[in-house]
Amino acid sequence: MYKLVTIALLTLLPWSTKAALPDFQPIVESAAPAVVKILVESEAQSMPSADELEELPEYLRRFFEFRGQAPQQQRQNTGSGFIVSEDGYVVTNHHVVEGATSVTVRLLDRREFEAEIVGTDVRSDLALLKIESDGLAVLEIAEDDVAVGEWVLAIGSPFGLDFSVTAGIVSAKGRSLPTEAGENYVPFIQTDVAINPGNSGGPLFDLDGEVVGVNSQIFTRSGGSIGLSFAIPAAVVRNVVMQLKTSGEVTRGWLGVSIQDVDLDLAESFGLDRPRGALIAQVGVDSPAQEAGLQSGDIILEFDGQAINSSSDLPHVVGLIAPGSEVKAVVRREGSNQTLQVVVGGLDAGDRPSVSGRMPDANSNEAVFGMVLETADDEMMAELGLSGGVLVLEVAPESPAAMAGIVGGDVVTRLGSSAVQSTNDFETAVARLRPGQSVAIRLIRRGAPLFLAIRVPQAEQ
Repeated sequence: MYKLVTIALLTLLPWSTKAALPDFQPIVESAAPAVVKILVESEAQSMPSADELEELPEYLRRFFEFRGQAPQQQRQNTGSGFIVSEDGYVVTNHHVVEGATSVTVRLLDRREFEAEIVGTDVRSDLALLKIESDGLAVLEIAEDDVAVGEWVLAIGSPFGLDFSVTAGIVSAKGRSLPTEAGENYVPFIQTDVAINPGNSGGPLFDLDGEVVGVNSQIFTRSGGSIGLSFAIPAAVVRNVVMQLKTSGEVTRGWLGVSIQDVDLDLAESFGLDRPRGALIAQVGVDSPAQEAGLQSGDIILEFDGQAINSSSDLPHVVGLIAPGSEVKAVVRREGSNQTLQVVVGGLDAGDRPSVSGRMPDANSNEAVFGMVLETADDEMMAELGLSGGVLVLEVAPESPAAMAGIVGGDVVTRLGSSAVQSTNDFETAVARLRPGQSVAIRLIRRGAPLFLAIRVPQAEQ
């Protein structure tokens, strides 16, 4: 009897599994003609100069001298892309065509076209190419967002293997992967789709056959896929492609603030029910944030109708807003939520965002929270670009200040919601605090603003 039941289950299992899986074949048949292989040639890396060779160890110097006897070859690279218009506009990654001397686009039917680089955007790692042809197959960039757990499909040329197809699911959304310059304008889609070198710039499809992302990065320890791949979401792709097609460069929304995450202690000190939002550590002078009335110590909870759950969410949202747009920002200030109108500024393609501002005065020579404070001299304030401040000379071990992470050399500029303009201000702010309360303290550390949460010690019995 038990044997018969087992046979029945084994017989039914393959049929039920097959019925639960999507059929990718129609998507591949329809989309593949619009997916392309990108062939790139660029200048070979330059040889070290004679002076640089002299500084190398002998065995490395012989290696370079030997290589120098042969003529330099063009360096070749491959990637993927897809056609977005019948007249020949092609999307790929910036890093695929960076430094290219020539770019060739190869179609599924083996036709090849020399491509012009219309424009690239290093911040989003996107590039727009143009080939001379008409009546090409095209792909639609999705309007709707993809959801975690959805099936997705990639077509590309991993390791030069043309038009390979892989599938998986969306593992997570809104992944923050800052660039080498520390910029963070892309809320990456994380998938477990097998993406390898050569897939870069290729499309990521949903089950409707629309492009929901552009494959850009992988996390790997071996050089190949280990199930962690990242794609640029459709909303960013649409925005960047439109601007590159129109002007050849990309302008982003800009607010002009320095921000940090809100941890559990800071959430408590600001009266939030849980850690969320982007805490403003500094507001730039003459920035859109300053014009809107945003202040250091505000926590941005919503921007343009979108919830800000962590500090990395804010540049994702602001960057997609057209400069000059007026939007609403919901901020937490002094224990209550306020709504401000913000006119978003613009960050041009070549600009580097920076924030500079002035800090309030602070003077104290007393040990507070286990730290010894001293008024900073004018020379130090000039170096930091501040008009005043209170220098932390010493922090007692296992004191509230030490537990909060405050160290000698920090400059204190604010306690709680109170700007500290004098010793009396600081003492008044301390007197308002309750034993056991967690309060935010604002510091300048190595020239950068920082908020920490410090807990008021319990009164001795």
